[in-house]
Amino acid sequence: MSEIAKLELDGNSYELPIIEGTENEKGIDISKLRGGTGGYITLDPGFKNTGSTKSAITFLDGEKGILRYRGYPIEQLADKASFLEVSYLLIEGELPTQQQLTEFKESITKHTLVHEDMKQFFEAYPAKAHPMGVVASMVCSLSTFYPESLDPNRGEVAVDLTIHRLIAKLPTLAAWSHKNAMRHPFMYPKNDLGYCENFLHMMFAMPTENNTVDPVVVSALNKLLILHADHEQNCSTSTVRVVGSSHANLYASISAGISALWGPLHGGANQAVIEMLQQIYNDGGDVDKWVAKAKDKNDPFRLMGFGHRVYKNFDPRATIIKKSCDDVLAKLGVNDPMLEIAKKLEKVALEDDYFKSRNLYPNVDFYSGIIYKAIGIPTEMFTVMFVLGRLPGWIAQWKEMRENNEPIGRPRQIYTGENARDYVNIANR
Repeated sequence: MSEIAKLELDGNSYELPIIEGTENEKGIDISKLRGGTGGYITLDPGFKNTGSTKSAITFLDGEKGILRYRGYPIEQLADKASFLEVSYLLIEGELPTQQQLTEFKESITKHTLVHEDMKQFFEAYPAKAHPMGVVASMVCSLSTFYPESLDPNRGEVAVDLTIHRLIAKLPTLAAWSHKNAMRHPFMYPKNDLGYCENFLHMMFAMPTENNTVDPVVVSALNKLLILHADHEQNCSTSTVRVVGSSHANLYASISAGISALWGPLHGGANQAVIEMLQQIYNDGGDVDKWVAKAKDKNDPFRLMGFGHRVYKNFDPRATIIKKSCDDVLAKLGVNDPMLEIAKKLEKVALEDDYFKSRNLYPNVDFYSGIIYKAIGIPTEMFTVMFVLGRLPGWIAQWKEMRENNEPIGRPRQIYTGENARDYVNIANR
């Protein structure tokens, strides 16, 4: 017999089914609560204790520091796989065969160009336009160039084409948003380069130069994109699913996710790390002083990039990317005083009992911010880099939601406003 939870309300007893996931996660199914209890709902601000869906994509255990995509440990994927291989895994549910991966790569490569008319959109933005605003609007505008994507009942082949187009074109749109802000000429994608190499080429290459991409940087970027590829039902992922539940097209749904990620409480954490390092540097670079401020409970200053709201022990992604961070700094020989401050903060956090006892270890945002700064990516582009990594996870979540025929998202509320009252003519107010 299935487990049930019992709820006592107004002298009546109600039975609610217990749902158990494959990793023994348990939840109380309240989908019929309102109808069965005469109007009662649950109140859960921020949906912190509410499961909005059942998903087979990502498993996350913050207490144990576990992150798996489709059952595969993030440590193995980051060490052995390419970003496009992981993208295929998330979207299709299984690792690709060699033939499947080859066909997937060829399809992505074939669609990296964007319509020339889109260049006029870029030119209309001011140089100071934030790249997240540019990328969000450009992704949404793709639906106007591919109107067939608006049909919610298209077949699987047509949906796959839309998915491939988006994965292919996002690096081009992202890199061009940077080039436009710099008022540099756009660099077109090159079909002989891999996914990460191509993005770096479009970001940094110039027409008159002999441009090469350092393999150490490519490896680090590949790992960073994999580590950010999905992270369960967070703010932006939930946004993609809710928007998609209205049968909005994929481009519009992903654009909504980009906008949600833009918020400083979500995707801007690695940018906040660099801004913190800049603040410490501008103050003279005394790390001990700022560590003392972080320990002072009466001081509002907080170290950014340490600890995590989900991972209560350690962030498994940080353990992986730390080595890549060290490799990039060593290979590029970057002489940046802010990066020296970062190294000192890292040493304190890993050795100081105050931070160790509170599990305030450097997280993935700490290291990703340092890597991006070292390879020359502007601070305002950091969240766009997050978008590049998270795209396949968003697509997988959108696709799963549609394939499961999930209903349109429609949260309830507890009304706290005025009771019914009569309109008063403006002359009598």
